[in-house]
Amino acid sequence: MYSPRLLLLTALLLAATPGFSQVDTFVFENDEQQQRFRQLSNELRCPMCQNANLTGSPGGVAEDLRREIHRMILAGNTDAEIEQFMFERYGDFIFYLPRLRADTVLLWFGPLLFLLLGGYIGWRIFRQASGNQQAASGVALDQAEKERLRRLLDDE
Repeated sequence: MYSPRLLLLTALLLAATPGFSQVDTFVFENDEQQQRFRQLSNELRCPMCQNANLTGSPGGVAEDLRREIHRMILAGNTDAEIEQFMFERYGDFIFYLPRLRADTVLLWFGPLLFLLLGGYIGWRIFRQASGNQQAASGVALDQAEKERLRRLLDDE
């Protein structure tokens, strides 16, 4: 009914399937610890994968960091302590939203500063251009220039 080759091929495909999916299985004491783990894993960036969080990264570094977070949660560390540990180890890069500090002020407020500066420069250019236009239309002529202008206009 079924050929031996087909059965062998099906068995090989089914046997290889678990190797393709990597799943971290962490056991927690309660749901609150599991929620904290998920939240921290989603908020922290993988240092190896440029823009993936620890949850979505298949990298070995992310796997190690997930294990470390799990260990620290079970050890009773707070979220702030875990974040401080990660910061000391990897710097601001580990956070999707870096902390507001003296060396990250430009990162946080730079876009607003550049927007305001660009708006001010644009306003000055517009004001200067409209001021030049008004000055050009209100040119004062002396008597000799007025007489010459009248002659030119009469000739036409």
